[in-house]
Amino acid sequence: MLVIFRPFRVGDFIEAGGILGTVDAITLFTTELNTPDNVRVIMPNGQVWGGVVKNFAVNPTRRADLIIGISYEDNIDSAIAIARRVIEAESRVLKDPAPMIAVQALADSSVNLLVRVWTVRADFFDTQLALNKAIKEAYDAAGITIPFPQQVVHHVHENAPPAGH
Repeated sequence: MLVIFRPFRVGDFIEAGGILGTVDAITLFTTELNTPDNVRVIMPNGQVWGGVVKNFAVNPTRRADLIIGISYEDNIDSAIAIARRVIEAESRVLKDPAPMIAVQALADSSVNLLVRVWTVRADFFDTQLALNKAIKEAYDAAGITIPFPQQVVHHVHENAPPAGH
């Protein structure tokens, strides 16, 4: 089936059977992948064909979604404006489709911003990594806090007097 329908070709970066890798060979019985950490994986074609195959090499563009948490005390509009300036300065971010920044969630320890940008496939990882670094540095310079998860713990003493006394 893989030989007939060709959902991927040698050289494509795919995910199949839960494994990410670059296709090195497609034989009658197996598909051989090299993972990003350079491990050779040989998968039976039945396992590949029997599951979902994601081919990251087909489309010319990719969308990067960054989730960036800011403190509840920080100004959301300021954080969005700073992220927008960083995105506009990054030459690998495509203008069309337009980048998007929005409040994604009011999480336990942070207000999570969704930063969504498009880039050409070959620049996807480098752009995503560069934006994470640049936004963090811009937030640091502006005093915007990226909080870490926190919990409030109430310690009850066994010999403490009952409440209200």
